[in-house]
Amino acid sequence: MTQTDTTTLRDATIAVIGGSGSLGAALAGRWRAAGLKVIIGSRSGTPYAEAAASADIIVVTVPFAAQAEAMAQIAPHAVGKVVVDTTVPLVPPRVMRVQLPPEGSAAQRAQGLLGEGVKVISAFHNVAADKLAKPGEVDCDCLVFGDARADRDVGVALARAAGLRGLHGGALANSAAPEALTSVIIFLNKTYSSDGAGVRITALPDAEGAAA
Repeated sequence: MTQTDTTTLRDATIAVIGGSGSLGAALAGRWRAAGLKVIIGSRSGTPYAEAAASADIIVVTVPFAAQAEAMAQIAPHAVGKVVVDTTVPLVPPRVMRVQLPPEGSAAQRAQGLLGEGVKVISAFHNVAADKLAKPGEVDCDCLVFGDARADRDVGVALARAAGLRGLHGGALANSAAPEALTSVIIFLNKTYSSDGAGVRITALPDAEGAAA
């Protein structure tokens, strides 16, 4: 898949694990509106394992506290597939304080939980779910992290299909940056009474992988 080849996604089935939550539901809605095939995995609907087994691409949108359990359920069905982890390590009640896990990031933790045979990338950390739930493009960039460019290309294409500008952010370990920044954004939203601050990378030339 090339950076701009969102049409390739039309041949894939996307499982959104935790799809009844605000972020999962918003992403699933946008991908369906873009003509993509989406399966929702939730506690009250299709089981996580069943959804993952039926999918070509798996997107995990559960809270940090539920990450380990979700990964355990999908792991047997994720080998050889791209798994997009959106998890942010927020630990209540101090969600405005950066609290990265011992592994370095939630994405690296996900890779450890799923094993080397799974292609873990991370994305969609710094975009507000309520903005995604509304129609139209969102004035926010989606940074995509992963150790293989081809795998990141999948995340960039998913971002484009969701109406975002997808950008390669480098290795999976770099996911620590947007994960940490989420706590900062929560602080900014509270301090400045924002309805959902986001991240936009400036001074980049138009390039493949950017949202039209």
